[in-house]
Amino acid sequence: LEEAAFQLQQIFRIDISIALNILGVESMRAGHCRVAFTCFRLAADRGYSKAQFNVGLCYEHGRGTEKDLEKAGFYYCQAASSHHPMAQYRYARYLLQHGPGSLWDRRHKAVALLEQAAGAGITEAQAYLGVFYMRGLQPQEERGLKYLLEAANSGDAQSRYHVGICYEQGLGVQQNTEEALRHYQQSAAAGNRQARERLQA
Repeated sequence: LEEAAFQLQQIFRIDISIALNILGVESMRAGHCRVAFTCFRLAADRGYSKAQFNVGLCYEHGRGTEKDLEKAGFYYCQAASSHHPMAQYRYARYLLQHGPGSLWDRRHKAVALLEQAAGAGITEAQAYLGVFYMRGLQPQEERGLKYLLEAANSGDAQSRYHVGICYEQGLGVQQNTEEALRHYQQSAAAGNRQARERLQA
């Protein structure tokens, strides 16, 4: 009986968190940012990862509350620890740009989070890792190209442009001008200005 009561309590807690988060999303859409933030915060404090991510967004962009990157990082971290892929990406970015501790530790943790987010299909994480591995202190061109291709195949025009550069310059792949041209054309067709300029050049 105690176990059943505990399970009901957990379900009720989760349901309340989901409802609060939905209310927050609807309030944000209606332009009631303070109400939205309050709803997100209540659900986040109950441990709901989607709400924790939303609180992080509110703090990062100053929606419904004062802009505070440290608090944004805190909530992204909480959501990331519950395997929320977009929070993993956002927290990784926070660690690389603002996080505490040594740069080496932050970079190591950020890359691990970006890898998880990319594996979960987050296009932004794939694109970020692609460029990161291409331009790092010790470039890993084949690995970088792998992530750029994943992001490009998810519809990211900028990554498609970078794939074109890889084929044009032979970075992580055998140099192939025709293949480079094909990627530039696809990127340009998706609205990428740099790809259009590269085609003209």
